[in-house]
Amino acid sequence: MTVPDLRSAGAIAAEVGAGTRSAVAVMEEMLARVAAYDAVQPQVWISRAAPDALFAAAGAVDARVAAGERLPLAGVPFTVKDNIDVAGLETTAACPAFAYRPERSATVVERLAAAGAICVGKTNLDQFATGLNGTRSPYGAPRNAYNLAYVSGGSSSGSAVAVAAGLVPFALGTDTAGSGRVPAAFQHLVGFKPSKGRWSNRGLVPACRTLDCITVFTGDTGDARLVDRAIAGFDAEDPWSKPLSDRPRGRGTIGVPRRSQRMWFGDAESEYLYDRALERFATRAELVEIDLAPLLEAAQLLYGGPWVAERAAAMADILAENPDAIDPAVRAVVEPGSAMSAVELFNGIYRLAELKRHADLLWDGIDLLAFPTTGTTYRVAELLAAPIALNSNLGFYTNFVNLLDMAAVAVPAGIRANGTGFGITLIGPAGSDLALLETADAWLATADLPSPPPLDLEGRMQTVKLAVVGAHLKDMPLHWQLISREATFVGAFETAPSYRLYAMADSVPPKPALVHSEDGAPIAVEVYELGVAEFGSFVAEVPAPLAIGTVTLADGSSVKGFVAEPRALVGAEDITGLGGWRAYIARG
Repeated sequence: MTVPDLRSAGAIAAEVGAGTRSAVAVMEEMLARVAAYDAVQPQVWISRAAPDALFAAAGAVDARVAAGERLPLAGVPFTVKDNIDVAGLETTAACPAFAYRPERSATVVERLAAAGAICVGKTNLDQFATGLNGTRSPYGAPRNAYNLAYVSGGSSSGSAVAVAAGLVPFALGTDTAGSGRVPAAFQHLVGFKPSKGRWSNRGLVPACRTLDCITVFTGDTGDARLVDRAIAGFDAEDPWSKPLSDRPRGRGTIGVPRRSQRMWFGDAESEYLYDRALERFATRAELVEIDLAPLLEAAQLLYGGPWVAERAAAMADILAENPDAIDPAVRAVVEPGSAMSAVELFNGIYRLAELKRHADLLWDGIDLLAFPTTGTTYRVAELLAAPIALNSNLGFYTNFVNLLDMAAVAVPAGIRANGTGFGITLIGPAGSDLALLETADAWLATADLPSPPPLDLEGRMQTVKLAVVGAHLKDMPLHWQLISREATFVGAFETAPSYRLYAMADSVPPKPALVHSEDGAPIAVEVYELGVAEFGSFVAEVPAPLAIGTVTLADGSSVKGFVAEPRALVGAEDITGLGGWRAYIARG
């Protein structure tokens, strides 16, 4: 698939505004890109504007430019999550039984149109914006644009994929518990979640009316600023809108979670990438470890407390009249809210006020927080098998933000071996939006991040990296077990200096045992890459007392590798001083 992609709103607007490129030409490129990508992920969309209507809108933008109007988003196509109203298109919230056709667009869409941007369609989402994974929609599950086996993140799933795939340079999402940040992290995007009330919510189907924020996905912070300039500002038609003064931050002190409280859900790659990010931050700011407990307690109020009742209130009619139209996972989350009492609600409000006072005091000692956006990611199949528990894991670092009235911007911070993105989120008090974007600028300018991988257009084969230390090394007796599985040699490496190597007694053929030890040394290994199915069949053949675990390499990264049970050391010879199995074999 070779068609132009559309990744910079600023560049498009500058060209259309200068007359060097027409909005009509941009629209032609956008439609070509969308048509090509439909073969990969048609489930990105719920509805799209007719081509004739889009060309008419583009022609109108060209006419406005020719008449001398200065349009900051001239000719820029964008998409809208389908819980935000766009006149002429249905709003479904990913529930066909709920659908209605609004007569008027949401305030944010009206303001974008006034700036010259053109809404091209409505994107898929976790139904009623309830979920952080993207699998809870009758219109299909949008998948990660860089690895189709993995979740896109949600609930703003289609919006994030549309930007990641280069279909449009920006897309509107929403965020109650992290829905505007998690999909950004997974797909190497910037996800800007403004302070509550900075952007109008008029025309938004609520999830939690007191917490909801409309957000934007972009490829860079410059485009996030362009969108913010076009739509930020008080809206008297939105009862939750409020004027906010910009609140500067010094960027000299950054809060991070205590190491003992960081959760990775078994994902060593995420832990490694976050540690590398903190090393970079530490070169220009003081890092202060903070206690997560009050923030996590606030987060529990969202789904484990009375704020579930607010979701139930937003869905009251369909819950009462047509509950079977609701996705089972969404219904399981929301339905208990209907039984919550006013006493529970007020007790929750009182406790949240106490927790918010604690959170507000954080800003006396730190300028902002730099948290992982998520601790891990999952395959679509995994989320479908455990939809509640795994979704909850994705919200560990995000759920508290809106409850405690904070602003946030999610930015890329690395790439996992499977191509999915790892991200960090910069978090500040209400009104710190522009300061967070400035910090994000500084991060992206100095982080030296690798470019995102190519899009996954056919379904990338899943692979696992495996470190071998003994009989599976090249030219050793069991190397054939790798060759027969078409394993690819990645390279020769050393482990971190925290392992000891033993020659096991009475092992045929001779095999070593690699054991973690605080007084260890670097051990030579070879790393190979296998398909997931091939890796599984390989593991099934590993005999006790050996096993496959996680091995840390000298650069701090982790791969799967051979480890040993304690019984492997009975009668074994410690050969750590030789530095590896080849040296032991050569010794004779």
